[in-house]
Amino acid sequence: MSALKNFFAPVDMTEGSPVRKILTFAFPMLLGNIANQLYSTVDSIVVGKYVGDNALAAVGSSMPILNLLFVLFFGVSSGVSIVVAQYVGARDREKLSQAIGMGLFLSVCVAIMFAIIGPIISRPLLNLLNTPESIVDWCQKYLTILFTGYIGSIFYFMISGMLRGMGDSFSALIYLLIACALNIGLDIWFVAGLRMEGVSGVAYATIIAQFVSAVFCLLKLKKLDKLFDLKFKYLKPNGFMIKEILRLGMPTGLTQMIMSLCMVIVQNLTNSFGETVIATNVIVMRIDSFAMMPNMTFSVAMTTYVGQNLGAGNYERIRDGVKKGVKLAVGVSVFMVGLLLILSRILIVLFTDTQEIIDMGIYIIRFMAIGYVATAVTQSLMGSMRGAGNTISPMWISLLTSVVLRVPLAYLICEMTKTPELPQGNYMCLFISMLISWIAGAVLTAFIYTKGKWRKVIYADKRKAADTAEVTA
Repeated sequence: MSALKNFFAPVDMTEGSPVRKILTFAFPMLLGNIANQLYSTVDSIVVGKYVGDNALAAVGSSMPILNLLFVLFFGVSSGVSIVVAQYVGARDREKLSQAIGMGLFLSVCVAIMFAIIGPIISRPLLNLLNTPESIVDWCQKYLTILFTGYIGSIFYFMISGMLRGMGDSFSALIYLLIACALNIGLDIWFVAGLRMEGVSGVAYATIIAQFVSAVFCLLKLKKLDKLFDLKFKYLKPNGFMIKEILRLGMPTGLTQMIMSLCMVIVQNLTNSFGETVIATNVIVMRIDSFAMMPNMTFSVAMTTYVGQNLGAGNYERIRDGVKKGVKLAVGVSVFMVGLLLILSRILIVLFTDTQEIIDMGIYIIRFMAIGYVATAVTQSLMGSMRGAGNTISPMWISLLTSVVLRVPLAYLICEMTKTPELPQGNYMCLFISMLISWIAGAVLTAFIYTKGKWRKVIYADKRKAADTAEVTA
């Protein structure tokens, strides 16, 4: 019983074996990320099987627009997670309470913004992307429902980020697994049982399940009163804490927003190839997102690890832990990619019975495989930089590889491959450009980590601590 209790306890990453601490923190979060990905994956499977390939294309075409707004919130939640990790490491109860209070306050603000702005901009953006007429109405309906009811998702991501900052990645996993099971049940019931229009049914199922996970996370947060105080005074706007959160989080949010804009631009190119390529792209993105899960997981794990140890002043421990964390990330990524290659056909058949889509999807996944491993290096090192408080370097790396490299390259390859038989160009331009940008990102990130000046945050804190000790003496 005590062992089970320990799973729900926050992980103190400032002591003990770095590998053990990182794995203890990362493994539940990896399972949680996989479960979280099941939300959109199950949506796609249900509409693909029960409604058809056009409905599948509609759900996929909606995602870049949904992400375009959500990534701004992602920046805020990332900033809160970094601040929480650093104040946990510093054992600063007052500042930790302020950070958590401002995280909840900002979540409410973002939820209201989503509910108002989302439905208004959906149709114009869909038209701007040349979304096929056969699916545009379904896309708009799907987006309107999700934007209006996204409060549950916003609070889940914010509070689970706070829990991870405090070293607790297990609780959010349990709540997410419950919500995921609920989402699957509701998907099938709404679409196959109640015969709701496909995209509406899966949208309602998603927002209900996400609201349930948010409630569980909030109840867990209230139980951690040994670490912080959850009082009304901390929910009032705090200029200093908001500025600190935005300073650390907005470079990440801005980066993700610009990358989402790139996805929107690329989606415009994808739409030009027709419904078959759109549906195939949706399936590939759903499947390869599972191969990306270790990379995202270790990115957050390294942010928390570095953040806590920076707050505690364990500078040598940071260097040792980052090296071991990168090796873990690459090892797990290789294992996941191997599974993906073996099971690719079985996974694609879950979404569709169309043979052309199945063959196209298998080819794309095999082509992209090495890129997933390269991204493991990129994300684990970027997470380490963010944990040290340096969010600018990862921002510039992401912008260079996505904006400067990937988007122009995709359109260039498209133009170069146009023939009388392929008047729109070769659809592989979408994936060749992505693979090149991933590999370039890994090389550039490794170079900046080893040669760059991002660690000046750590060295500055170290000098500050030394100066303080001298004055005290």
